[in-house]
Amino acid sequence: MEKIGILTSGGDAPGMNAVIRAVVRTTIGMGHEVYGIKNGYEGLMDGEINKLVESSVADIIQRGGTILGTSRSDKFMTEEGLRRALSMIEVFGITKLIVAGGDGTLKGAQKLADRGVDVIGIPLTIDNDMAHTDYTIGFFTAVDTVTEAISKIRDTTESHGRAHVVEVMGRNCGDIALYSGLASGAETIIIPEREPDFDDIARRAIMSKKRGKRHHIIIMAEGAGDSHELAEKFSELTEIETKVTVLGYLQRGGSPNIVDRMTGSKMGHDAVEFILDHFGGYAVGIKNSKVKIFDIDEALAADKEFRDDLIEVIKSISI
Repeated sequence: MEKIGILTSGGDAPGMNAVIRAVVRTTIGMGHEVYGIKNGYEGLMDGEINKLVESSVADIIQRGGTILGTSRSDKFMTEEGLRRALSMIEVFGITKLIVAGGDGTLKGAQKLADRGVDVIGIPLTIDNDMAHTDYTIGFFTAVDTVTEAISKIRDTTESHGRAHVVEVMGRNCGDIALYSGLASGAETIIIPEREPDFDDIARRAIMSKKRGKRHHIIIMAEGAGDSHELAEKFSELTEIETKVTVLGYLQRGGSPNIVDRMTGSKMGHDAVEFILDHFGGYAVGIKNSKVKIFDIDEALAADKEFRDDLIEVIKSISI
């Protein structure tokens, strides 16, 4: 009988509970034991590990966040922290490990794999910044949340004849801004991957105003600069009153949508089936709408492709 451990690490994202539920019930259904590790790699180092049963994951698929808790752990990435984690894996008899989280989480899994742990990582982050997969669990729910917020901001912006900068998450990846900008009909997006042309942005806004348009929505990824400085600069160039809304952690919460529930369930199920029959370090991903398994070193070394085509669509239709 195998003993599979499951932990969630890094920033929380809608769909984490769907993954946990799928891992627990698939593992038990295949005749093995499953152990929940509290608070990510911190909990692994501290031995916060408990056996889970079918009822442990009842009625959680619709809930945001993670019932196991999560954390970011600098200590785990040290030699001392890694040794302590390995010791706890041995003490509790964990034979396979499943970790769910973002890029940092998979890098932690890679370190464990290098020390002989059979581990598989599931890409779970709202930022959609992992190159080996077409999209990550949690991303589309976050985009839904942002799109709904923008729709409400547009109502008041149009009423007052203003512009509005909406800052969304995305330190190094502008996908939340890009996808929500297209889905909400935003006029401008500012993202880390592309240098903005402020003169062109201002020119388009002035032309739209002269045509009778009473609003201008700018979506800005947090890693692309300071949203308040952008609003001030835009206002100076266009003489349009400009407000700022920072959505912040609102984007992480909420019930996962159908995409993240289904993807989380499928990835969790397939991760269990695969790791039971293999040794080493792996990562799950989505390619062409199908779950694929990657070597963890190859997954982390992959380069993310940016969707330039979506920028061109936004420029063409958001005028």
